[in-house]
Amino acid sequence: MPVNILMPALSPTMEKGNLAKWLKKEGEKVKPGDVIAEIETDKATMEYEAIDEGTLAKIVVPEGTQDVPVNQLIAVLAEEGEDVKAAAAGAEKNAAPAAKPASTPRPASAAAPVAFAEARPSGASRDPQAQNPRPAEGVKAPASKDQVPRAASHGADRVFASPLARRLAKDAGIDLVRLQGSGPHGRVIARDVEAAKSGKGLAAPAPATAAVAAPLAVQVPADDKIRALFEPGSYEVVPHDNIRKVIARRLLEAKLTIPHFYLTVDCNIDKLTAAREEINAAAGKDKEGKPAYKISVNDFVIKALALALQRVPDANVTWTEGAMLRHRHSDIGVAVSIPGGLITPVIRKAEQKSLSAISHEMKDFAARARTRKLKPEEYQGGSSAVSNLGMYGVKEFYAIINPPHATILSVGAGEERAVVRNGKIEAAHLMTVGLATDHRAVDGALGAVLLSAFKALIENPVMMVV
Repeated sequence: MPVNILMPALSPTMEKGNLAKWLKKEGEKVKPGDVIAEIETDKATMEYEAIDEGTLAKIVVPEGTQDVPVNQLIAVLAEEGEDVKAAAAGAEKNAAPAAKPASTPRPASAAAPVAFAEARPSGASRDPQAQNPRPAEGVKAPASKDQVPRAASHGADRVFASPLARRLAKDAGIDLVRLQGSGPHGRVIARDVEAAKSGKGLAAPAPATAAVAAPLAVQVPADDKIRALFEPGSYEVVPHDNIRKVIARRLLEAKLTIPHFYLTVDCNIDKLTAAREEINAAAGKDKEGKPAYKISVNDFVIKALALALQRVPDANVTWTEGAMLRHRHSDIGVAVSIPGGLITPVIRKAEQKSLSAISHEMKDFAARARTRKLKPEEYQGGSSAVSNLGMYGVKEFYAIINPPHATILSVGAGEERAVVRNGKIEAAHLMTVGLATDHRAVDGALGAVLLSAFKALIENPVMMVV
């Protein structure tokens, strides 16, 4: 039976992707582990690996195609011994309706099984252990293309399961929603179903709940009404790319669903500036004669926020409707500007890392972010974030919280200002820092305690190494 290859959901925010390049041609043999295509997501370019073996019978979506909906049929694989021409002919028949515009992702024909495949950043290691890292605790696993919507009573959540696991669960009368997957990225696989038959790893059925209130609807002017406000020919139409669409949607959702609360404090960075100069001057040389590290002000900010969250653990949280998630470590996301938008790679366990380690990690993240080479687990999750616009001369601003975070720190430029000390006007280097909190999780008083802890650390950097 032909195996349908679908456009996968390679991140929780991905609804569409660009099929950048096919690395296999029609008629070529494919074996597990072969990279068959490169797919551009809203965050990165990923290599798409086959897990099934066979012959690539038909490429349904040509390379260079943009905005391919998740779960749309993109190719068909003929299994060993199967008629390749017949599989290709069937693919053309199934692909016809998929060519029509669709507002939501649609699966391919149910007559054929769905191919497993794995994805990784383009150019990344092919080591099997590196391909399928298990997400860190508390980090939502990236979506996969072999996903099954939960029953309506369980809301919009999805279960990620292999075709074999789905078939076994159906035959055994087991609800996949009740299983905890042990496969790559938390996918439910055959052994999970077999274990569930004996009662192992089977969660209790979810209780019936009242209907969830519909999300807030936002009435926005239609495009033609907006364009009518401007003289024809006085503007250029620049289509939105995937990154810009995702940023627009997620930030709108964040502002509509998260009650933001704002706090501001001025930090004296005289000691930090002196410490930074001394640390960088003491840096050794690498093989090329360059400094082994160069600590930035932002590296101090990341470390200070990480330690502050450890001192104020009640602020190191994520809000969910059922409970508060209190994080054991300070995983700090750092906003990085990339062409067309931004991405937030996460420094894991930042409270345990040295300034030089944070500096090296951030430089690596920033370089790979700009070429879209970050892995999903490198930019998903986190417990708080830092956005720094000080290098642009911005004095102060307030960033929008990036879910699932409950806080975000906004850092302005460090500048010399006049301050009053003991009745005298003196010059000092000050940096204005803003904190936005999710008021459901971190209220005003708790946010003030967190910001006070950050201020104490950033003004006395020696405390970061004690």
